[in-house]
Parts: sequence; C-alpha cells; structure tokens
Amino acid sequence: MRTQCKLAALLSLVGLAAADLRHQPLSAQHRRAVSSGIIYNGQIASSYDFVIVGGGLAGLVLASRLSEDANTTVLVLEAGDTGDAVRSQIDVPGNAYYSSLLGTTYDWQFETIPQPALDNHALAWPRGRVLGGSTAVNGMYMVRPSQLEFDSWAGLQAGAAGATDWAWDAIFPMMRKSENFTAPSAAISDEGAIQYNIASHGTTGPVHSSFPGFLVPAVGNWTETLDWIGIVPNPDPDGGQGWGAFIATSSINPDNFTRSYSRSAYIDPLPPRANLAILPNATVTRLILAQDGQNVKATQVEYAAYDGAPLQTVSVNKEAILAGGAIGSPTVLMHSGIGPSNVLQPLGISTYINLPGVGQNLQDHLSGEVVFSTTAETAASLEGTQAGGETGSSAFLSFINSAIAYPNITDLLGDYAPTFQSDINANITWAASTLVPSTDPTVIAGYKATYNVLANTIMPSQVGQVELLFSLTGTSLGANTIAIQAAIQHPFSRGQLYINSTNPFDKPVIDPRYLSHPADIIILREGLKLARTLGETQPLNAVITGELSPGTAAVSTDPEWDAWLVGIVGTEYHPASSCAMLPLDNGGVVDPTLRVYGTSNIRVVDASVFPMEFSAHLMVPTYGMAEQAAQMIRQFWNEGLTPSNATTTVSAAFPSNTGSSDSGSGSGSGSKSGASAISPSGAIALLAAAVVALFAL
Repeated sequence: MRTQCKLAALLSLVGLAAADLRHQPLSAQHRRAVSSGIIYNGQIASSYDFVIVGGGLAGLVLASRLSEDANTTVLVLEAGDTGDAVRSQIDVPGNAYYSSLLGTTYDWQFETIPQPALDNHALAWPRGRVLGGSTAVNGMYMVRPSQLEFDSWAGLQAGAAGATDWAWDAIFPMMRKSENFTAPSAAISDEGAIQYNIASHGTTGPVHSSFPGFLVPAVGNWTETLDWIGIVPNPDPDGGQGWGAFIATSSINPDNFTRSYSRSAYIDPLPPRANLAILPNATVTRLILAQDGQNVKATQVEYAAYDGAPLQTVSVNKEAILAGGAIGSPTVLMHSGIGPSNVLQPLGISTYINLPGVGQNLQDHLSGEVVFSTTAETAASLEGTQAGGETGSSAFLSFINSAIAYPNITDLLGDYAPTFQSDINANITWAASTLVPSTDPTVIAGYKATYNVLANTIMPSQVGQVELLFSLTGTSLGANTIAIQAAIQHPFSRGQLYINSTNPFDKPVIDPRYLSHPADIIILREGLKLARTLGETQPLNAVITGELSPGTAAVSTDPEWDAWLVGIVGTEYHPASSCAMLPLDNGGVVDPTLRVYGTSNIRVVDASVFPMEFSAHLMVPTYGMAEQAAQMIRQFWNEGLTPSNATTTVSAAFPSNTGSSDSGSGSGSGSKSGASAISPSGAIALLAAAVVALFAL
C-alpha cells in the first residue's frame, strides 16, 4: 500500500481524521473552552477602534497585540469558519499531507488563469479559509529570510520615513518576539544531524518552533549529501545568513506535537477580553470611504455572511486594517474604489484613489520535483514499522518534511553566473517594458527598481536562488517513492491580480505570468538538475533505487528539461507583493508605515506588502512583520498623532455618493557539479523572443 495510505489509516485509527467537514455546532461549555473573543452568535457592537479584515496569520497577531490595550476595541472579520469542527485535522502535523483541508470549504480554492508558458495550464492556488488562515493548513516550515533581503526591502523605500523599520536590525527582534523555540531531543538531533544557534531564536513568544518527534532516518543523510556537492551545512540558518543546507524548524508544539498556528498561538491562550471580538463567517465586501481633507478615510466596513446575504456594516473609530493576504487585500481595495482606474471604471466602481499598483507586482515561488524510487527500508520507516513502538503516537504523527537547502547562483550556474547576471542587466529595460502587465509608468519604474536589486545586490550574494526540499511524505507516483523539490525563490516573472465583477464573492483574476521572464526558466531548470544530482550522490543515494520522473533516459539536455518542467510545476503556496511597499512613484501601494497611499486610516498588514519574494517560506517573516505593525500602530495612537499623507500626491476623486455602493452587493558556497549544461552568454536574449511571442498569443 502507498506510504500515504498507511499513515492516513493510522490517523483514522487514532480518531484524528475527520470524515465529515460540515460545520458542527458546539456546546456552550465547549465554546467557552476553546474560544477567546470568538463570536458564535453573530452579535457585535456597532463600532470598534480597529476593524481588521481577515483572521489569518497577521490578522490574529494584530488582534491579540492591539487588544492588549484595555481601552482599545478590536474587531476581526473572518470570511471562513472557526475551524472548531475540524480541529483534529488542523492540529495533527501529519494531516497537512494525509488528511488535508485543501479542496474543502476551509480552502479558498483559488486558481490562476491558464498560463501561456506552462502549456496553458491553470494552477491551483490554495489558501486557508478559516481562523488562522493558511497557518492552519500549511506545511509548517519556520524558515527566515537573510539579512540582505530585509535590508534590500528597506533600501527600496528610497529613504522614506519609517523605512528602517523593515531592515534586519528591526525585524529580527520581531521574529524572535513571536517565537517560542524548543531545541530537539538528543535522539532527534542525532538522527537528523540538526544544528541550530539558540541565540538566534526567541523562547518566550506565542508561536512554538521546534522539530517533529519522529524522523525518517534518510533525513540524516541530507546535509552530508549537500556538503559533498559544495553546499555546506548551515549551523545558524535563522541568524541572518539563511543559505546552505539545514533541517528547518517547524511550527510544532513539542509538548503535545500539535500544530502551532496563529489562532492557537495568539488567540486561544488569551484570558477573556471584553474589548476583542472575532466574527467568523463574515466576508468583507468593501470599505465605505469618505473624504478626509486631502485623503480618503474608511468610515465603515461592509460585510455579509454569504453571497446574497444581507449586507451589514460596522463603523471604524480609528483604523481599518486589511490582513486578507496577497489575494484578499488587493481585492477588497479594488471593490472599495482604491486601485487602477482602468480596472475599476469599466465595472462602474467609483474610483476614490487611482492607485495603479494595487494587484500588480504579484509574485510566487514556482516549484517542480524529481521523483525517485526508494528502498523498502526507507518506505517502511515512514510507514511506522520501525517507529520503535510509537506507531500511531502523537510523536510519530508529527513527522513532516523539514530537510531544506538554499543554493546560491554559483551553486546553480558555476562559472556562468557572472554572464547570467550580465544578461539580466542588459535586458532590464526590455523586461520592464515588455513583460510588465501594467502600462502605468510608475508600476514599470517599480519593476525596474526591484529587478536591479535582485540582479545586482541579491543575486551576486550567498543568498539562495532556489529552494531544495526533501519530500518524504509520498508522491503522486505511489508507494516507495520520495522526491526532491526545487523552487525558484526570486522570480523575475511578475503577474497581476484584478477583479472583473462587482460581486465581491466572485473570485478575482489571478495571473502570476509564470516563467514569462526567461531567467526564471534557466534558474528553475538548474535547480531541478541539482535535485537529480543529489539523488545520485552519497550518502543519500544509498536510499534511492532509481529516478522515476523525469527519468535520465527521457530528459538530459536543456531543451528536454525545459519541455518537461512546464508540465509538472506548481505553486509553493507563497503568493506575495500585490500591495507592495514601494514609493508611490515606483507603483507602491503602502508606505513604510503600512498606510495605503492617499488614505488617512487604512493599512495593509500581510505578505502582499513585501516588495519582492524572499528566499524563505513566508510564515516567519509575516509573523515578524505583523508584530512590527502592531507595535507601530500602538505607538502611533498612544502618542496621539494624527494620520496624514499630506505630502503624498495621488490621483483621487471623491464621488458624491460616498456612502453608497456603485457595485451593487459588491471582497557562499562551492562550485556546482556539472554546471556546463547551462546555456552560455546570451541565454536570456535567445529565449526572450520566444517568450514574447508566447505571451502575445
């Protein structure tokens, strides 16, 4: 039987796999036991100081921190359910693979439009639709970006006030503030050859960061194998140098081996707070806006329980804070009349602020994998027959993938890395004028700014350009198979997200324009080649009995790799940058205080504000960003300041029907082995014409 079937059976036997995903009512006693501020009867006050749109990662961090001020009232509006009825599926780490909530009502089930460079395939974009958001359904990797990436983020703000709040020295303490790190047991540490530096971790924060209670022995071969090919083990991946090979921490509570996510970390442990309300099953349809001097102000937030339900409003005393993620936040802005006028006007939505960057700059980590057959012993260890009598225990069921590596550009391309960088620089103007989906000059300027940072600051550094993941939790090819995944980390391909309906319950159009920039094809190809090389290198090759996909006989040349990978790639579930923090003249949506340009009391706090993707999973930097935002907001209001963007010039219009809707019911390492296969000088230029032709179809 397939490995995943065996573990799924175990989950069922211990009563942890919920078969019925319908929302079940809870007794009053259970509600009191599991909730802190969660409203089950739908009754909320008419106004709150802070209305937070989205109860995912950032939204619940903000709710917890802002409500620490007893004289401040906080409301969270979450489109999804509480998750109480499926708490076992959320809590058990192994269920992320074997009894997933993806594809159910707890998943937004977004999908991209067909992607020309991927043979016109449309890709699924799952996102958590439940209290806790995607932290309730993700793979639990607690991986931090490197110092250079945060410092580059701050540098892109052109010296604007508050820019240094996003540099490493400011964000590092915030990531540690959110963290409660527990070192691995001696047995797990030895089994996985795990290294860490306790000084880089927080030990008193809400989010547990630790390691599974069981490891498949093959994990212990990971860092040694990478060391053989020149990608050295990293003893301190969380201290600002996040490259090389390591065993990542995971958001697991080691006391009971359950998932630690934003609800269980920031909300459930709270004592009763009369000033905090969290309303599930409340989809925000728009912000109701009014003129506020030279700016626009959110006076109310409109929401509904479901499509066709009566619209309700709640008043905003201080701020409306969007925390809907890279998809939800720009969507709400556009339905509210803040966004590109060329999107809003054809729909009949009055444009309060013409902000061309809303929905632009959309980025994601695109991933593929090389699949191998493995030894019976390795398969059996995962199935639990060698679990030391712990089969079915919480420790065994906490096993998740955690072996990871971040090769830099020299690891991938060897001696051709400088030529590759030169090709990118030579084509920046071409890429910005040809591949950017917006024609707005400020958006194009922003693309050039981020392209320059990627090409000339991050790429020549030790920062990883590809992420390698050792997947031991089953593949689509059945029993006795494992995989090594490769995912591009700093894509030059950028897409867009926009609405094409006035109904906020209609899903937005998601177009990441995967592989539209030819540099991405080359980097991903070389990452997949490196995955193959790892499978052939000791000691990892001792547990591998052959390559199943793509297979060395079927794929060996660069054209063969390129033709194969476009049919098997998928998202790594890391959408970002659709409300980018950039200067307004670079197509930015928020300033360094997270306030939307042209508004006096609307902020965005989620992964949509990152101006570029990180070489990391996005959970930890988003926790750090949310902690920083909460501190920033509390200091702002406690000091009695008045919001003002008076120095900002935006194109704004204030419709006469401010209180009504125009949208109806309208939400440094070594050299790379075998690098000679990379195309030499001019590779990008050779592919550019084909890419342009492809996207013109």
